[in-house]
Amino acid sequence: MARNGVGVGVGVGVRRPTSPPLFLLLLVVALVLLLFLFHGVGAQKVRVEEELEAYPNESVDLRCQFVDGGGKTKLTQVSWIWEPMEGQRDNIAVYHPFYGQSFPNLSFKDRVVFLHNNLENPSIRISDLRMSDAGRFTCEYATYPSGNEQGTTTLVMLAKPKNSAEALTVRAGTEAAVVARCQAADGKPAASIRWLASVGGVHGNHGNHGNHSTSRSEAPDGTVTVRSEYRLVPTPADHGRELTCVVDQRTQDKTWTRPLRLSVEYPPSVSIEGYDHNWYVGRSDAALVCTAEGNPQPTAVTWSAASGPLPDSVLVDGNKLTVSKVDDAVNTTFICQVENKHGAAKDQITTLVIEALEEASGTGALAGAVVGSLLALLSATALVAVLLTRGRRRRGRARSSAPPTAPASSAANKARLLFAGEAKNNNGPATGTHRQGRDHAGTLTERAPDFHRHGERPGILTERPRDFRRHGDIPLRASDGRKSSDGPEEDGGRYDHFVGFDGGMAFPPSYGGRQATYLDVDDDMESQRDGSLISRTAIYV
Repeated sequence: MARNGVGVGVGVGVRRPTSPPLFLLLLVVALVLLLFLFHGVGAQKVRVEEELEAYPNESVDLRCQFVDGGGKTKLTQVSWIWEPMEGQRDNIAVYHPFYGQSFPNLSFKDRVVFLHNNLENPSIRISDLRMSDAGRFTCEYATYPSGNEQGTTTLVMLAKPKNSAEALTVRAGTEAAVVARCQAADGKPAASIRWLASVGGVHGNHGNHGNHSTSRSEAPDGTVTVRSEYRLVPTPADHGRELTCVVDQRTQDKTWTRPLRLSVEYPPSVSIEGYDHNWYVGRSDAALVCTAEGNPQPTAVTWSAASGPLPDSVLVDGNKLTVSKVDDAVNTTFICQVENKHGAAKDQITTLVIEALEEASGTGALAGAVVGSLLALLSATALVAVLLTRGRRRRGRARSSAPPTAPASSAANKARLLFAGEAKNNNGPATGTHRQGRDHAGTLTERAPDFHRHGERPGILTERPRDFRRHGDIPLRASDGRKSSDGPEEDGGRYDHFVGFDGGMAFPPSYGGRQATYLDVDDDMESQRDGSLISRTAIYV
């Protein structure tokens, strides 16, 4: 049984189902090839362009040609059929070898012509194109025995858009408003619009954000109009800012741009300028300027004073107030008020009049500096000269006041004479220094050749005793003790001698207008080691 079972199992596993006949597969392949060849031959018989682009008011050539490889197809006639939309077919041009040309559609009449007067090449030209001419144009042959053969060309009508843009005048406020519009009208295909903004929103960094909206509408002729509006909350700061409309469309050679300046109207703001806090009494160039900003620009400007009417010295010319001469009357508060159609604003300033203290000009200050420098230089020069002169005088006086060396035999007769005309008392300081000389042994003499002619230094006694007689009436005694007489030759006495120390020294009562002083030699003179006598009160310079 096992063998039988095995045998049965083996028999069942070897059995195969019957395959389809091979000729059936070959038949299917042949049918596919025939269909493909039939379709290819039919498509190639009528040659046309798949798509053409044209613009209004221009012309376009629609080419068509029948190709018959075997020359067995008989052409009966050819027609051009226009399909402006799906399901609508209008015959616009027909050519028959015996009946000629025909243009049944009135919208194309006088605008369509056949370029070649034969069936093999029935190309046409359409002139004065309109946007409504867009659609599918089919070149269709009536043939025998294959029937109708056709080829279709799609005509695309293009239109350059009419672009425009404008900024709208708006008033500053708290609600969003349309501040600009941009439009691309009657274009085909439809244009695209975008914005470039220096204010907020698109490509902007301003705090006031803007946005735009776009809409479109299509005309019966197929053109499209695109509109875009830009909105923002307008503020005075947005006035004059730049906003650019950009239009892109395939018919344009380059991108169309139009920059705009926003126009935002707002009430005025005002400020007073020109006050420099230096309005002193008598100033003639003081002025104030009322500066106003607004849109539209304020035109009405009014000046007034808080204290009442404007002072008589004030002149007003538009937004400028000029003071012809500053005085206490302009020590007040000036008010400037401006207006435009959206409102009014004012500003005020208080002017204080000070004493007449004009600041020195740059030239005056420079001149003063130059003069001061010269005076300082002269003073320094004079001081140096005085110091040099005093130094020379001190050296000269020191040489002249040195005591002369005398022999021992005449030491008892020497004395220092002090001319004390400027002293307040006998013991006061003396200002003179005497040149001493010896005329005879035992006597001191004073020689005065000529004080003024020889330029001797002041304070040195240089006149002879006989000259003293000319200034006073005190008699002088000669060396022998006798009084001199009135005459210079009387008693044969010599008046250029003074008496010895036993009778004291006598000086004229006046010399050059200065009072003379009498000194007691015994009380005033002091003996020195070399035998000479020196005055205790004499001052040597």
